[in-house]
Amino acid sequence: MYTFSNRLKLGSIILMAIGLLGIIGGFVMAPGTVEEAKAMVASHDDGHGGGHDAAASHDTESAHAVTGNNEGDHGASHDKHLLDQLKNRPWAALYVAAFFFMMIALGVLAFYAIQRAAQAGWSPLLFRVMEGITAYLVPGGIIVFVILVLSVLHMNHLFIWMDPEVVAHDELLQGKSGYLNPTFFLIRAAIFLGGWIAYREYSRKLSLKQDESDDNSSFKLNFRISAAFLVFYLISESIMSWDWIMSVEPHWFSTLFGWYIFASMFVSGITVIAMVTIYLKSKGYLPDVNDSHIHDLAKFMFGISIFWTYLWFSQFMLIWYSNIPEEVTYYVTRIEDYKLPFFGMVAMNFLFPLLLLMNSDYKRINWFVVLAGIVILAGHYMDIFNAIMPSTVGDQWFIGVPEIGAILFFAGLFIFWVFRALTTVPLQPKRNPFIEESRHFHY
Repeated sequence: MYTFSNRLKLGSIILMAIGLLGIIGGFVMAPGTVEEAKAMVASHDDGHGGGHDAAASHDTESAHAVTGNNEGDHGASHDKHLLDQLKNRPWAALYVAAFFFMMIALGVLAFYAIQRAAQAGWSPLLFRVMEGITAYLVPGGIIVFVILVLSVLHMNHLFIWMDPEVVAHDELLQGKSGYLNPTFFLIRAAIFLGGWIAYREYSRKLSLKQDESDDNSSFKLNFRISAAFLVFYLISESIMSWDWIMSVEPHWFSTLFGWYIFASMFVSGITVIAMVTIYLKSKGYLPDVNDSHIHDLAKFMFGISIFWTYLWFSQFMLIWYSNIPEEVTYYVTRIEDYKLPFFGMVAMNFLFPLLLLMNSDYKRINWFVVLAGIVILAGHYMDIFNAIMPSTVGDQWFIGVPEIGAILFFAGLFIFWVFRALTTVPLQPKRNPFIEESRHFHY
């Protein structure tokens, strides 16, 4: 049985405490007046080279600025818009971090279901690790859902289509109101989260039941529900990505977006499986997990990073080349105002995995895989950052107290919840039909 070390437990609690202070500080420091907003912009203007007076958020600004369509009111409208953006910043930072850590657990759940449905022989030794990580879906999913509910209650302005005044002045949003309406939005979110958590809990129950069984009935049932779940997952994950991320900029859409977000969460999840497994091995657990298991996880990290790059480039190239104003604005905004996170994300999610993990021998070096994993996770956090921030805070982005605080809080919560879940049952399944094949797996 795994024992949650006091040092790791204390470390996770400290991260949560420091992070919570940062989150609270972000809300406290948010400006309350236009004058405070202007002063904050002046102090941060050199922080990322942004020309804050340039109306660079294009589509987002037109949607958020519900007053001041008239030329004479432009100055007042811009000032109010600036204040709204800065008020949005702590909420956006909280949402980015909350979604990022939840999507790691969701990516692991997809990988776990694929292994079950494929009846893979190499991976059963890692099932308890995957089940421990997916335990975070419960608190992580609830927190994201609460943020969505608060958006519906107008506690924040992350989703402009939830503001009736904005919709009243926007024919495009009126046309989408049959789908983009708060009630239907929350119903979909509840169905998705309920389905993901229900599969995780039931599959975990069957997995533990199989250990005490004298036949393979639980294993076979787990196979069937995993195959069915993957159908639900592919549909729900695509719609979730439209609802929770793409709809923050409702005038823009991409038919590749569901796959794009899936690739990001999938590689992030596999990366965390590898890092948790390596950590447990370093502490003397999982003795039957060998370098070949780590090698295969690193292969997935490498391969899905290439897949993510293919989707990113396909989406970017087609939109940029066609140069349709309502589509290309999405990238113009990010290239003009988010140069460092936008291009840095591509380097971290493609160039670094390519260079670090291309050599097969390096995939067997634990510290090297962890190093690559840290870069990949940072890159995919920036991926979600780039998806949310330009649409919610415009060019007023800054990596500061609210962003760092949110990352630390959710990192601490993730570590605490996952490693506590790992203590509840033995880390190695007993009666999985493929356990011997997994134990003797060599590549």
